[in-house]
Amino acid sequence: MKTVKELIELLTLEQIGEGRYQGMNYQTPWRRVFGGQALGQALHAAYQTVPADRFAHSLHGYFILTGDIDLPVIYDVDIIRDGGSFTTRRVVARQNDQVIFILAASFQVRQDGFDHQITMPNVLPPEVLLPDYEQAKSLEADHPDLYRRLTIIHPNALEFRPVEKFDPANPNVTQPYRHVWIKAKEEVTLDLPMQQQILAYASDYNLLGTAVLPHLQTADYSTLFLASLDHAMWFHRDFRIDDWLLYALDSPSASNSRGFTRGNIFNQEGKLVASVVQEGLIREVRKKG
Repeated sequence: MKTVKELIELLTLEQIGEGRYQGMNYQTPWRRVFGGQALGQALHAAYQTVPADRFAHSLHGYFILTGDIDLPVIYDVDIIRDGGSFTTRRVVARQNDQVIFILAASFQVRQDGFDHQITMPNVLPPEVLLPDYEQAKSLEADHPDLYRRLTIIHPNALEFRPVEKFDPANPNVTQPYRHVWIKAKEEVTLDLPMQQQILAYASDYNLLGTAVLPHLQTADYSTLFLASLDHAMWFHRDFRIDDWLLYALDSPSASNSRGFTRGNIFNQEGKLVASVVQEGLIREVRKKG
């Protein structure tokens, strides 16, 4: 997936019945449906049944089964409620009649009210940072397997510029905090629903990696199995996906083979545009032999 156009095509579903939509898959090297794809596509399906004056303000998703990237995903939308200010939808994603993902999403009309936010962290700007795949170049010669694992997951339609240098081949005791700048690689003109779908897709990157940071001295990153379990997201303010957005991440806890991570997303003016939380599975896979 090399362009934003291809990403939009991935997230845009085909209607195949009343409240039923079908999507194709990003061909991930790890051969499982990418969680960010399920989030973005399910949000797209929900949007198809929502009045035009209402916009997503929150979503909550559960990843039930590993998806097969060789099969289309069918999304069924349940119309839960249409109120005076809020609209609620439930989306169930299936393959072979098995539920693989469930999303609940809420939409709201524009309304005035109180307004406050936390302050954006003071970090290096994206203009002085290298993209993540260039930062990983130092691993290519001495750690080719690790370099391949870190780069094959890279979505070429989006650019990520980490503030902190991430070097799992030379781990230090690291606190579970990361800051990553994100934006679409091309200038695009999109409506707010599609901007939100792309940001939902992008929000699934870097979360579980943050939860691993304190454990890199005792764990081999190249043998870790990471998988999203659930994911929640709140949209606070409008944004542009082709402008730089700072993803400020922290992981308050890891226990019982699960890592928990939070993220706040700011634009370059310091406005908090979205917040994310996720819990995921983190297991060490024993090497054979």
